[in-house]
Amino acid sequence: MKIKVKELSYEKVIALKKEKPLKPLKPAFFWRFLIKSLAKKDLKETRFTYKEIGMERLPGFQPCLVLMNHSCFMDLEIAQTVMYPRPLNIICTSDGFIGKKWLMRHIGCIPTNKFVSDFVMVKQMKYALERLQSSVLMYPEASYSFDGTATPLPDVLGKCLKLLDVPVVMIKTYGAFLRDPLYNNLQIRKTYVSADVKFLLSQDDVREKSVDELNEILKNEFTFDNWKYQQENQVLIKEPFRADFLNRVLYKCPCCTSEGNMEGKGIYLTCRKCNAKWELTEKGFLEPVGAAISHRFNHVPDWFKWQRDEVRKEIERRSYRIAEDVEIYMMVNTKAIYHIGRGFLQHDNKGFVLDGADGKLHYEQKPQSSYSLYSDYYWYELGDMICIGNMKTLYYCFPKNAGDIVAKARIAAEEMYKMYKTGELK
Repeated sequence: MKIKVKELSYEKVIALKKEKPLKPLKPAFFWRFLIKSLAKKDLKETRFTYKEIGMERLPGFQPCLVLMNHSCFMDLEIAQTVMYPRPLNIICTSDGFIGKKWLMRHIGCIPTNKFVSDFVMVKQMKYALERLQSSVLMYPEASYSFDGTATPLPDVLGKCLKLLDVPVVMIKTYGAFLRDPLYNNLQIRKTYVSADVKFLLSQDDVREKSVDELNEILKNEFTFDNWKYQQENQVLIKEPFRADFLNRVLYKCPCCTSEGNMEGKGIYLTCRKCNAKWELTEKGFLEPVGAAISHRFNHVPDWFKWQRDEVRKEIERRSYRIAEDVEIYMMVNTKAIYHIGRGFLQHDNKGFVLDGADGKLHYEQKPQSSYSLYSDYYWYELGDMICIGNMKTLYYCFPKNAGDIVAKARIAAEEMYKMYKTGELK
């Protein structure tokens, strides 16, 4: 999938007319039927099945909030299928509206900027639930999982449930990540996919439980490990490209501790500096190749967690820093994403600083502004990306010759937010 791009100067981009938020539309039956029909091919290929748990407690078309873990694009096909013919308004990233605003609105999408405080979105969700009598589908993790485990949930999610005051349904998928993990450059694997559709909270539950209790329930529901699921269920991924670009996730070598020298290609992950090598097996384990190679990690999430611990140590020592040349794209409306040229992105304990447009662009973003970071691999087939910004403007930064810094930047943003919140950083 690609995105509409225009070349434009920074001055002309900031002069463009901003778009006012529009009230969501209830998706007509035609659109619901069409999406379900278009999803049949992918679902058939994966022999998709699903199990309902307690869904008899949700009568008729009573509006509800549907929460779902986020693994790949197939998530939308699954949700539209298991909830059919119930009308769904879908919370989606605002850049998904670029070049197709009319279509996205008519299929029920509600745009939001990822990891940016968005009170307008909550108002639109209430409008959909109360005025349109439509359910709302939300991916509270906001971004696809990098390492196949759950990404952080916003602290305000419990408060959001209180404000919406509707029953909550949970959709949890199995196998969707294994079919199309984000790191693998849209290379689809052959595997089965299933889902649980669970009535999670009644309206009375939402009203009676505290915000902390609701957040704890959601945290428990959004605890999973797709690699462990593969291993325990003996799911074989036989494709010869299964380790392609795994270095995007596992960017630091546990043997020589160098960064940016890992290479995922075919079925192997190799460090170009010390020549350490691992095979990603059909069962999802990392097996060292050669007797001298570290056996420290045979599980991708364990390796990723070690990287997180290493980043946290850098932040504590105040030695963490990313400073790279980037190509800058801006989003100010839904007509296009605007390429304004090169710039320079820095990230350290004080947050992000972006400079570009011959000194005309200077943007700073503090660590306390968001609990995570919108970063992505092979974003709309343009490249690996880090996005910062606010409700008015988003800056999409594509590092040039910088190695694999996208995952590290997200980890650092998450750790800094937690450390500022607890007072460990000031």
